[in-house]
Amino acid sequence: MDSNAFVYTTYIRTTPEELWQALTDPAYTRRYWGVAFETTWAAGSPMVWDEGGRKTAHPDQVVLKADPGRLLSYTWHTFTPEWAEAVGIDDETYAKLAKERRSKVTFAMEPAGDTVKLTLIHDELEPDGMVRSLVGEGWPALLSSLKSLLETGEELPEPPR
Repeated sequence: MDSNAFVYTTYIRTTPEELWQALTDPAYTRRYWGVAFETTWAAGSPMVWDEGGRKTAHPDQVVLKADPGRLLSYTWHTFTPEWAEAVGIDDETYAKLAKERRSKVTFAMEPAGDTVKLTLIHDELEPDGMVRSLVGEGWPALLSSLKSLLETGEELPEPPR
């Protein structure tokens, strides 16, 4: 893991199986993330990101590792002009994002009593890059909503931008 990785750990009162489902099943991911993934979740399989009907596909968007209930790793999505417009990213910021190397995300899950320790590692980030800055704000909110959904049945409202 490089020193520019973003690492976040949380404990969720759930099972590894339920957490895996929440990370991979579109019925869950749409609720706390607003994204559904089209993939088989087998290592090497392509991933299409579906955000409200806007799909992002690229040959380099792939599942890297998938061990249900233990580990999930994939490459981060491609930044497109359509994505930038939909999420309110200005042209200058989009141009910077599009120049950065593709990063990857890993979710490590391990039982911890009646909880699951979830460690998110978003690495291969550019030093002082825009992606590093954005994920540093985005992941804590997203994982808090995931935790709330699994523990209470309700995701958190989307934080203001």
